Amino acid sequence: VNPIQLFDAESSTYTYILAAPDSRDAVIIDPVDRHFARDLAHLERLGLHLTHVLETHAHADHVTSAGRLRAHTGASACVPSGCGIGPAEMQLEDGDTVAFGAREHIAVIHTPGHTAGSMCYLWRGNLFTGDTLLIDGCGRTDFQSGSAADLYDSVTRKLFTLDAATRVWPGHDYRGQSVSTVGWERDHNARLARRERDDFIALMAALDLPRPKLMDVALPANRQLGLPADLPHGA
Repeated sequence: VNPIQLFDAESSTYTYILAAPDSRDAVIIDPVDRHFARDLAHLERLGLHLTHVLETHAHADHVTSAGRLRAHTGASACVPSGCGIGPAEMQLEDGDTVAFGAREHIAVIHTPGHTAGSMCYLWRGNLFTGDTLLIDGCGRTDFQSGSAADLYDSVTRKLFTLDAATRVWPGHDYRGQSVSTVGWERDHNARLARRERDDFIALMAALDLPRPKLMDVALPANRQLGLPADLPHGA
């Protein structure tokens, strides 16, 4: 059972649709507001019923469509508990599971580092890593309660200990890559493979990245599931 991978070229964000093989139920991970109609069309074309909208963190580079999708489909919004996204039905904690379909379960893994609340999701050998682990890279750690030390620990102690064949589906890609494996990233990731913790912290501190252009718009909006503050439930 393969995830459906969708791309937003403006922010290089990946959105994922997971379809239960035993029912019409489906889950979407990290939807992007400008692709609201596209994502609904995918669900309709495939005859799927959206039950959950999952966020890996509160994004700084795009606005989510979680609130609009919830209002349109009746799906439950599921967010990391440490991200300050108040209107969601489910505030997820490390070790939780999100159940959909007749027998499908998504495991919730708290992976602080890119942000303090960041989560990864594991389903049927597929790991959705958000901005925690990218293909041959990782998310930045210099804002939103980010911590290079925490990210190193999250990846090396939680993600790299998973089965090597586990497929890695990142939250972003800037180089035309779509999927990797835990084993490949553990052995080859340019920022993390065979790098000591202190060396990684120094590397991340020296990146000097520009501030996300949409940050002042995206963060407040995403804490309301992408909806205006006076419409927290998509009314």
